[in-house]
Amino acid sequence: MDSLTVTIDERIVTRVPGYVLGLIALPEIEVTRFSGAVDALLTEAEGALHRESPGRAEIAALPAVAAWREAYRAFGVNPSRFPCAVESLLRRVAKGDRLPRINSMVDLCNAVSLATRLPIASCDIGTVTGRDREPGRLTVRPSDGSEVYLPLGAPGAPEHPDPGEVVYADGQGRAHSRRWNWRQSDLIKTVPGRRRLLITVEAVHQDGTAAVDAALARLTAALKEHTGEVLGPVVLDRAARSGRPFAASALSR
Repeated sequence: MDSLTVTIDERIVTRVPGYVLGLIALPEIEVTRFSGAVDALLTEAEGALHRESPGRAEIAALPAVAAWREAYRAFGVNPSRFPCAVESLLRRVAKGDRLPRINSMVDLCNAVSLATRLPIASCDIGTVTGRDREPGRLTVRPSDGSEVYLPLGAPGAPEHPDPGEVVYADGQGRAHSRRWNWRQSDLIKTVPGRRRLLITVEAVHQDGTAAVDAALARLTAALKEHTGEVLGPVVLDRAARSGRPFAASALSR
């Protein structure tokens, strides 16, 4: 699994040149059902948004969110019907809601996502390998429509992404997201236990690289309190479209 390669397909950065993908690799981490420290971070982020109380139009106009809406349109997706992950999260909390506490890793990603206005996901990549034990690969690319996607919470009802929509695809013909980061697949959801995880942080707006770097720094600082080994961060973009986040050279100091 150290040879897992993550790649951004050239077609993505041709249409969305500002796309940036930050990665943190966690070779082995104990995911707990609840963390008091993480809950405090999430409560703080929720409270800050409650005080701002932005409406849907204000959320859609945030630079980071507005850029995602344009990126979705570039690949034929209606962002009002299928908002990106962070827009959905912000809408929900801005109404005054509190997010359900899922587990220590999902809650941490949600806390930092709310604070930075970026889509952030925790992915269990234990099953992301190539065919016949070839090195694993994960590619952000337009779907060809043949991939199999297992919906979150309903893995018994497999779907095929629409041709052209952006997915995270592995080497076994599986899609691990729908419409870029609108939905994660059930196969890579994070659940409690000893896990091998890949954390993704994405941006498409101007100054997105700086925003991704800041979010990665927040995540790394929090993670080092909970695990002994944090690899990365690795940042991919138009100039560097491929990387190996689990490689020893990615060790975070």
